[in-house]
This record gives sequence, C-alpha cells and structure tokens, in this order.
Amino acid sequence: MNLFTAPEVIKNYAAAGKKKTELSVFRMLVLGILAGMFIALGAAVTNTAAHTIADVSTARIICGLLFPAGLSLVILMGGELFTGNCLISISVLEKETTTGMMLKNWLFVYIGNFIGSIIVAAGCAYFGQMNYSGGGLAVFTMKLAATKASLPMGNAIVLGFFCNVLVCFAVLCSLEAKDVTGRIVGTFLPIASFVICGFEHSVANMYYIPAGIFASHVPAYAAKAAEAGLDLSMLTWGNFLIKNLIPVTIGNILGGVFVGASMWLGHVYRQKK
Repeated sequence: MNLFTAPEVIKNYAAAGKKKTELSVFRMLVLGILAGMFIALGAAVTNTAAHTIADVSTARIICGLLFPAGLSLVILMGGELFTGNCLISISVLEKETTTGMMLKNWLFVYIGNFIGSIIVAAGCAYFGQMNYSGGGLAVFTMKLAATKASLPMGNAIVLGFFCNVLVCFAVLCSLEAKDVTGRIVGTFLPIASFVICGFEHSVANMYYIPAGIFASHVPAYAAKAAEAGLDLSMLTWGNFLIKNLIPVTIGNILGGVFVGASMWLGHVYRQKK
C-alpha cells in the first residue's frame, strides 16, 4: 500500500512530535518564521484573487482553491506551524514528550509564525503589492481586517475550533501518503473546506489583520478607504489581539487537542489494552 493507515499515522506522529519538541529554540524560530511566511503568502494570494469578485460564494471557492498552497509548503519544506503543532498533544498522550516541552514548542513556533506573517503583511502594504485595481486590493484588505477585528469572542473561539479541526486533519491526511502528490492531495480538501467556510486561523490572521492595519497607515490607501465609506476605527493592534488573535488561538488549541486526543483514543489507546 502506498499509504500509512490511520493508527500508523498516529504512532508516527507521536515520534515526530517528540522530535519537534527537541528542536533548538533557534530552529523553532527560524522554521516558525518560514511557516508564518508561507501561510501569509497564501493569505495574500487569496486577497489578491478575490478582491474584485462580488459574488461571495465564488470568492470563497476561489480562496479555498488557492490557500492550501501555504500549508502544502509548510509540510513539504518542514516548516513549524503552531496550529498543526497542536497535534503534539498526541506525543504527550503517548508519553513521548512532556506538556512543558510541548508548550515550549508552541510558544517559540507561535512567535516565529507571528514574525513571518508580519514580514509579509508589511511588505505587501508598504511596497505596492496592494496597488491592484487602483488601490482596491488595499480597501478589500482593510475591510476584511476590520471585519475580523470585530468578531464577538464566542464566535472567534468556535470558528477557531472548527478551523483547527480541519487543519489538523489535513496534516494527518498528508502524513498518510508516502509520496509528494499524495501529501499535497491529503492537505488540500480539509484546508479548502475551512477557507470556504470562513473559519478562523490564528496564523493566517497574523497576516490578514496586520496587513489591513499597515494599509490604513498608507495615506493613499486611507484616502481610498474614506472614499469607500469604510470605518477603520476597529483597525487597532488592541482589537487585533484581544478581539481576534487571543480567542482564535484558544479555539485553535482546543480544536487541535480535540483531534489529537480523539485520534489517539480511537486508534492507539485501545490497542494498548
């Protein structure tokens, strides 16, 4: 068979998760920065492709088809992505590593993801990438960012939960394959599904909202937003952190740990009895 079974994947990930926690802080940061850039670039692609599409369904489908490139790069290039690393909970349950080591990995990978995403967001906002459609891309970016920064906390947590359920299943599906094509295909459908549904991904939002904040500080883009009647009052770093990033991150953790625990209980724990 040209694939691993689900129980084999869980056992394989338990060992892989242990190796992730044993990376040096330097490597966690570097590989986290790369993963953050990959996801941010995928987010920039979706904004660029969808910013002139008025029909919501069509826009979501286009975004769903394009965004999975980011996670495919993370998986194929060995990046460290916080949301996927919530599966290290499998390694903890298998006693391959400790909760403390898992939390250390999460912290430094999260910081790396944030740095990588911010690099892309600033580059796109300040160096002309958002000039498409006479600045229309910048207006779209600011509008999307303001919408995300206005989410009620409960919505952000629940949408973050469902997002990372799909992201973590995408990671596990990709690990079932033994070839590059299979790994990409395994990644594609779950990621496309979360994007089409509009679920909330903390690392993607490290691009989406800062990109809007940075764009609002560009005078030409701010003028375009004013012409469009766009309210930018929600585009603050405080709203980004408190109303979106923190609750979405909590939801992502809950979703990732749910997947890790349920797959471990269903495929590994019972086999030990």
